[in-house]
Amino acid sequence: MHLTRKAIQERVKEIDVVIELLDARLPGSSANPMLAELTRGRPALKVLNKQDLADPARTALWLDHYNAEPGVRALALDASITSPAKALVQACHALAPNRGGMAKPMRVLICGIPNVGKSTLINTLKGKRAAKTGDEAGVTKLEQRITIAPDFYLYDTPGVLWPRIIVTQSGYNLAASGAVGRNAFNDEEVALELLDYLRQHYASALEARYRLSAVADQTDTDLLEAIGRQRGALQGGGKVNLTKAAEIVIHDFRSAALGRITLETPEQFAGWLQAGQARDAERQLKKDAFETARLIRLKKIPRPARPRHADEGGDAPSD
Repeated sequence: MHLTRKAIQERVKEIDVVIELLDARLPGSSANPMLAELTRGRPALKVLNKQDLADPARTALWLDHYNAEPGVRALALDASITSPAKALVQACHALAPNRGGMAKPMRVLICGIPNVGKSTLINTLKGKRAAKTGDEAGVTKLEQRITIAPDFYLYDTPGVLWPRIIVTQSGYNLAASGAVGRNAFNDEEVALELLDYLRQHYASALEARYRLSAVADQTDTDLLEAIGRQRGALQGGGKVNLTKAAEIVIHDFRSAALGRITLETPEQFAGWLQAGQARDAERQLKKDAFETARLIRLKKIPRPARPRHADEGGDAPSD
């Protein structure tokens, strides 16, 4: 992460447009706040990738949300489709109209979290296998420059997550999407959170896929049990293997077997972010107070002076 951050800091000094590839199923959660900090002031193109897996109505909401921001354009695409991918080149020229031609070639930095589809998109733009692809996090390891056209240079960077995710729901959504390595999360916990959201917003999709009824009235635990039974995820004594059932639910979401689903709207994510920032600020205050107390005990900093009162002696303040 440190090396990627350093590479972006150096490269962005000479970049004309920054493309941030987002997962259309979780645009807010897949936006790297570290990237926003490093590329502040640069024209930005937000690309909602994997739109063919996402809820079209919610994708439209996210496009409106990003296109309303100054210096930002947004579009949705499936990185494996050639024609929409080429629209990226036109969008970049619209954001930086003074760049183009051999004297002033367009220089574009493309970034995104792991497994968001950067390598597939680059290969589509290039028309051949220019970047490694894989259905796992962290395939791209080093920055590489790819010539899309004689006057259009694309700089690819490794996918990277930020050090600490302050929005709890974002952590679960990222895990459900495959952006987080399997060793970093518990399948059952992620599946339960996913089912809790789906039963509230996509109950009919669950009912159709798993032949269940009254899904909205059930708990996430009941749903995971029921899905395990329906799909034969059983162990000794007829007990449901919850880990296997969780793997089924997560796989069905990722493969779109449940249908086209988006796990957040701009309004929902804004609420989650506000709550996360409030919790993070409270955590930081506690951390700072603990550190101050520790330094006082070690006599690294002086103890704060206690205010004196008139009855403690000394001269009383005069009017």
